[in-house]
Amino acid sequence: MEKIKILFVCVHNSARSQMAEAYLNKFAEDKFIAESAGLEPGVLNPLVIKAMQEEGIDISGNKTKSVFDIFKEGRLFNYVITVCDEASGQRCPIFPGITKRINWSFEDPSSLQGTEEEKMDKVREIREKIKEKIIIFINETKTTEG
Repeated sequence: MEKIKILFVCVHNSARSQMAEAYLNKFAEDKFIAESAGLEPGVLNPLVIKAMQEEGIDISGNKTKSVFDIFKEGRLFNYVITVCDEASGQRCPIFPGITKRINWSFEDPSSLQGTEEEKMDKVREIREKIKEKIIIFINETKTTEG
């Protein structure tokens, strides 16, 4: 069976989309191929790297990618899932083919305020929400995609 191709998009491809990609590839690599990209690629968020290492997932070597570069390559995806606020998600290009677009709005770890530990606690909360959403998506997709 051909794997379902997913592209996760956020603003900088430095946190939310990286976490979503890592979780989907970890939990359902037999059924999905997940990638991620950003509208304005930045630098991986060190707190996110640390939060994912706590889960046994190393994203420290990941590179940030531009959604527009992927779009120009003409690559096809079954789903494009934006994990930023809806207004930012609307800036994402429309991919050709039968792509389903979904928006999951998660708080941006780069906008967090407070001490390092307070920010780390909030990143863990965001990570857990993303993980929960990925598990639900896997289960729902298994029933709709066969």
